[in-house]
Amino acid sequence: MFSVSSLFSQTVTVNPVFGNSNLQLDHWYKLKSGDSVKIETLSFYISGIELLNNGTSVWKEKNSFHLIEASQSNAIKIPSGIKYDHIKFNLGIDSITNVSGAMGGDLDPTKGMYWTWQSGYINLKLEGKSNLCATKKNEFQFHLGGYQNPFNSLQTIELSVKENQRIKIVLDMEKVFAQLNLSKQNHVMMPCKEAMIAAKNIAKLFSVQ
Repeated sequence: MFSVSSLFSQTVTVNPVFGNSNLQLDHWYKLKSGDSVKIETLSFYISGIELLNNGTSVWKEKNSFHLIEASQSNAIKIPSGIKYDHIKFNLGIDSITNVSGAMGGDLDPTKGMYWTWQSGYINLKLEGKSNLCATKKNEFQFHLGGYQNPFNSLQTIELSVKENQRIKIVLDMEKVFAQLNLSKQNHVMMPCKEAMIAAKNIAKLFSVQ
């Protein structure tokens, strides 16, 4: 008989990168366009983690809410005693959790990912500076969230994985900035069409290494 600890012996890591290197906050990166960007804050929620085999769910994590911080090591335990070929998760927090009000743990409002005026969670927060931004101190701010139609920005991501191998999920910020036009849009701070488009595009840039 497996013990609980032996079942959950595998670890999934979730890390932002910039190109081929781990992301460093407060570091200036040169974009392929020749412009520069510095990321000062990057935080996002991973929730609803699920393992699938041949399209069928074989495991779901209970109370599945993880705040991923670029400045910290982000490890999530999954079971190793089952067969699976895909991992599925949400980028953001679902509507039921949003309407339940602020909670504890990674959902604690003190984490800085909760809109008190909106009574909802920020799914992804990206802040920094770029010479592309004609703003005060060349700052950009993207607080992407929203759980009510027509601005529900929750995104579902499904990635192919190899069973019993170390799973490293990455978000390539170099590709994110290749899609963002900072000279025209550098400030999204509420649920809106622009937030939905940005969240959808960013969700496509997760991959397994």
